[in-house]
Amino acid sequence: MQRHMCKGKIHRATVTQAELDYVGSITIDAELMRAAEILPYEIVQVTSLRNATRWKTYALPAEGGSGKICLNGPPAHLFSPGDLVIILSMGMYDDREARQLVPKVVFVDDKNQITKVEEHHLIMNGEMKQ
Repeated sequence: MQRHMCKGKIHRATVTQAELDYVGSITIDAELMRAAEILPYEIVQVTSLRNATRWKTYALPAEGGSGKICLNGPPAHLFSPGDLVIILSMGMYDDREARQLVPKVVFVDDKNQITKVEEHHLIMNGEMKQ
């Protein structure tokens, strides 16, 4: 059996652009992609903190250090510059891998520069589970 799991996310990034006439995708600062272990053309889910919209698309790298987060194509109707988003990456894992998975979370500031990267272990009843 394969399990569809969260492998990591970029947390509370700020949308810098929305380009309706572009073919599609989300363009993400290459440094953020590298930190979150998101590959070019990997499918990601983008969730708006403003309106709870969720959109699945593929990631393309922007210049590293640019802070660029640009929704391209149809999601430009749903996401606007200044919106805060969570960019979630997922993977398929067998049961053993899924039980050992520790998602990586990339935190950014208001300019989409990395402030910290953490591994998020499961916390149950106030205790971290390894």
